[in-house]
Amino acid sequence: MPGSQTKEGLCAGRTAIPKATPAQQLRAEYQRFIGRKLLFLLLLALGIVLLAGYAATRGSADISVIDVYSTILAKFFPQHFQTTWFSETIVWGLRLHRILLGIVGGIGLAIAGAVMQGILKNPLASPFTLGISSAASFGAAAAIIMGAGFVGGEWLIIGNAFIFTLLAAGAVYGLAKYKGITPETMILAGIAISYLFSAMTSFLQYVGHAEQVQEVVFWSMGSLGRSSWEKVWIVSAIIAICLPYLIIKSWDINAMGTGDETAKSLGVNVERTRVVSMMLVSLITASVICFTGTIGFIGLVAPHITRMAIGGDHRFLIPASALVGALLLLGADTLARTILAPVILPVGIMTAFLGVPFFVFLFMRRKREFW
Repeated sequence: MPGSQTKEGLCAGRTAIPKATPAQQLRAEYQRFIGRKLLFLLLLALGIVLLAGYAATRGSADISVIDVYSTILAKFFPQHFQTTWFSETIVWGLRLHRILLGIVGGIGLAIAGAVMQGILKNPLASPFTLGISSAASFGAAAAIIMGAGFVGGEWLIIGNAFIFTLLAAGAVYGLAKYKGITPETMILAGIAISYLFSAMTSFLQYVGHAEQVQEVVFWSMGSLGRSSWEKVWIVSAIIAICLPYLIIKSWDINAMGTGDETAKSLGVNVERTRVVSMMLVSLITASVICFTGTIGFIGLVAPHITRMAIGGDHRFLIPASALVGALLLLGADTLARTILAPVILPVGIMTAFLGVPFFVFLFMRRKREFW
């Protein structure tokens, strides 16, 4: 019939729209999945830059955010940006190294927390789970009260805290190795080492003079006030050396989250990955807290915030946690310098104030989808 022929011709003339195959749909969904994570990383980096500019304006010397950015850019592009001697002295000489130590310190502690929670399969794991904090405090207390240490001069306290942190990590490994390297044995060994060093620190405080005990207590609260460019470069170098291995092993850490037997069946050397990763995060943590003192909650809170935002894939969780940790520590230090200005509170107090409400929030939700 003529009508049917016309209808058939119209249908044949149309261009058929191909339907996406399941593989193509899955690929598109995965690309959106990756895009959200990259956007989250970009927003965090932008937040750190903005917060760093604001933090550099806080203090007795009044300079604007524009002055801060101009002073920083003039150091690298003197032909395009101008600054004054006053702004350069304030920004580069007094404030910027403290800000950068807060950033790299937050990065180091958050990386350590994310990796430890992954390899130990414990949401409460942090850089201080294995007695690292207690060992550093004992090393500092021994230097302050007894004057004894592995190095002398201005590096006495720093060197002691660093060495005893590594000794604690080695002791945990030795105890866990005796019973088998598993998450449970490492956590139990860490608790034992933590109580041991806490007891020895308490003993030193008991026999020390009042001024010495006060200095130990202040050190244990954590502060970025002892920052310098040299310390920033040391911490940054150690993180730069340790981080590539942790990123490379992020797939292995993902597999270990499903259980050791499953990870072994996928070809992961579980014991070696767990031990090497633990040694590296212990080194990172030691490099941070030997300069800053004990700063809690960053390594515990930052990975949880990141996991709630982008999930538990350690390929993205580790770098994103690093940026969240930098933002948290820099924000806590900025708040500590301004809330009771001109009095500067120890940043460890502020991180505790910020960390406790977050864990109350997690406790009240009582959900497991983020772990």
